[in-house]
Order: sequence, then C-alpha cells, then structure tokens
Amino acid sequence: MLKPLGDRVVIKMIEEKETSKGGILLPSTAQEKSSVAEIVAVGPGKCVDGKVIPLDVKVGDKVVFSKYAGTEIKYEGVDYSILKQDDILAIVE
Repeated sequence: MLKPLGDRVVIKMIEEKETSKGGILLPSTAQEKSSVAEIVAVGPGKCVDGKVIPLDVKVGDKVVFSKYAGTEIKYEGVDYSILKQDDILAIVE
C-alpha cells in the first residue's frame, strides 16, 4: 500500500455516473473529471517547529479538492492521486 509522507494524503476518485440527468449515455471523453474522492491513506502530519501537527482528515473521508492539485499515479492497476492537505477544500458529509 502507498504510505504518504508529511501532510500528504492518497485519494481514490469516486466514479461519476455515466448517464446525464435526461438518461443520455455519456462517453468518457465527454465526462468532466470529478473533484470528489475518498481518502485511502494519510501521512503523519506537518512538522512545525519540531512538532508534528496531525491532519484534519482521516482514511475513509470523502473530500472535495482543487481541480489541478496533486500528482496522479497508477499503483497495482488502480488510479490514485497524492496531494497535500492544503489542496483539500472540504469534507463531504
């Protein structure tokens, strides 16, 4: 499994529906990239003045993040993104 460092998190995109509200099937090229994901791993936290400040998010949280944030990677056939906690805009409740 991926283990992020510092104040980084690993997220997995939540699949969007492939049909429009009117029931029209949308090809993958017409779908907008989702900005909602589930956190699958978190780093230990940010180090400030020698003290580690834990992150505000945890594994399993669904979050909204900045559109162009992070680094996309493929690990064991699954697409993930690694980004800093500062790039997370909100937790979806």
